[in-house]
Amino acid sequence: MAYLAFKVLQKGGKVGHRLFFFLYVFFFALGTFIGNDPIILSGTAFLAYMTRVSSNIIHPRAWIHTQFAIANIASAILVSSNPTNLVLSGAFGIKFIVYTANMIVPVVVTAIVLFPFLLYIVFADESLIPYSIKMHELSEEAKAKKPVNPNIPNARGNAQEEEKKLAEDKLLSLEEIMNPFLDKGGAAFGAVIMAATLVTLLAINAASQSEGEHPVYWVTLPAAFVMFCWEVGFGWFRRHETREIARKGRREIELSRERREEEMREMNAQSGLKETGAGTSRGRVEGHGGIGADDDSNSGFDSNNLTTIPTIVVAGEDDRSITISTPKSEPYQAKSSASINEKQETTSAERATSSEVDERAPPSHSPHDTAPPHEDNRATLVSLLADAYRWCQETFPTVTAVVAHLPFALVPFAFSMFVLVQALVTKGWVPVFAYGWDHWVAKTGTVGAIGGMGFLSVILCNFAGTNIGTTILLCRVIQAWRSIHEQSQIPITNRTFWATVYSMAIGVNYGAFSTAFSASLAGLLWRDILARKYIYVRRLDFARVNLPIIAIAMAVGCAVLVGQVYIVRGDEPYVWEKI
Repeated sequence: MAYLAFKVLQKGGKVGHRLFFFLYVFFFALGTFIGNDPIILSGTAFLAYMTRVSSNIIHPRAWIHTQFAIANIASAILVSSNPTNLVLSGAFGIKFIVYTANMIVPVVVTAIVLFPFLLYIVFADESLIPYSIKMHELSEEAKAKKPVNPNIPNARGNAQEEEKKLAEDKLLSLEEIMNPFLDKGGAAFGAVIMAATLVTLLAINAASQSEGEHPVYWVTLPAAFVMFCWEVGFGWFRRHETREIARKGRREIELSRERREEEMREMNAQSGLKETGAGTSRGRVEGHGGIGADDDSNSGFDSNNLTTIPTIVVAGEDDRSITISTPKSEPYQAKSSASINEKQETTSAERATSSEVDERAPPSHSPHDTAPPHEDNRATLVSLLADAYRWCQETFPTVTAVVAHLPFALVPFAFSMFVLVQALVTKGWVPVFAYGWDHWVAKTGTVGAIGGMGFLSVILCNFAGTNIGTTILLCRVIQAWRSIHEQSQIPITNRTFWATVYSMAIGVNYGAFSTAFSASLAGLLWRDILARKYIYVRRLDFARVNLPIIAIAMAVGCAVLVGQVYIVRGDEPYVWEKI
């Protein structure tokens, strides 16, 4: 994925609109075959770095939102590209090839119409998609450096620490995009496995009409196991190299931290010396303009003969100031000397009193005098697990990264959604929804069924537990709607039924880029990846940018679907073929 995206970037060059088009087509074509999740995982990070290395792309909004939208649009074509498609095709017994044949035209037309709409209306700003992209250049030293696997912990050594320090300035390394790590062997092997899996799935699903239904995991699980074994073997074969890279990077980080700590200690020591010197050598010289009338009468000399008297103020050890005046007249000098003697006597008495108080006071102990408690370095379960995880990262970096990004939350979530929907069925709520839908279709016909189901599916994606939960719920509603007509002996037309099903398929796929991150698990993943790259998308901005995109996408997709069902479907009664 990273290699192909890098080649697209090279092909697009520095012409902004051409590069935007190439990336748009690239993400659509790739998302059609591998689904939206791989596009989100790899493409989002790629775009984050690409927009950083260009000096005149002010904000990555146009690139990241377009990528997210087109990835979810493309995932509607194949059943294997999205879990929602698997749920839908399984609920209504749709063959994979039949599903693709009915979805490919609305989806492709949507992608074609959406591109100029995005380029010239939604993101018609040169600061978002400039005519000419000015890229920062990578230094010759960085170009000559051998790229390392970013999945290895501390692979880039001190560069990772510098990147964290510069996070506030949004300066990320150019190496991730201009000199990427490319595992061509693993990518080629994975592409072969992926292609073979898709072909096998389509062939078995097409032949299942005569031989019976076969579970999908019969094909996908062996393929995943083969790929897993490949990556494990590849990682074990190169374990010495990856461990050495991690060890060197960790050592660089430790040395960098030690240098920074040493610099901080030196700075603190220098600042302490400056403060001490300033506190012990304070002095200032003040000038007085003359003596008052009372002083003149007491001193017995003419004030007209006086000039400016310099006064020196010296700070003593007890922070008391002693004033020494140096006048030119003898009487005033005698008076000043007497004043100094009185102050010195007072100061000596205060010091003696202070010494007596200090002798009676108990000695104080500094907290540093107490020996620190003995640190327990015994291994704990947490430390053992952390060490094991780091060992896996250093030995099998790719496998560990893939396992860490697996959507484990999807399993309990999907299980809970099935339980929730079944509870609605048991309590009678799903039939209530089905009767409401039946009344809507009776009033609006096929066109109303397409528009209504498309609208419902998009809205519910934001409130019914992502698009997967929406698909589970709406499938049960449509099944209940079908049962109502079977019991009443009033058939649903073939055109209306399949128009409802495929409009729901469009809605649950397109609804992922509507108004909330939680409309799909891909949206939550997309937001987290951008946050790790220091690009923060607010909820309000996400909804504001996506509203015109989802509006035009749904309008085009549903309009094409209306024409399609009126051309290829008839008014004959729908007959459910149980497989």
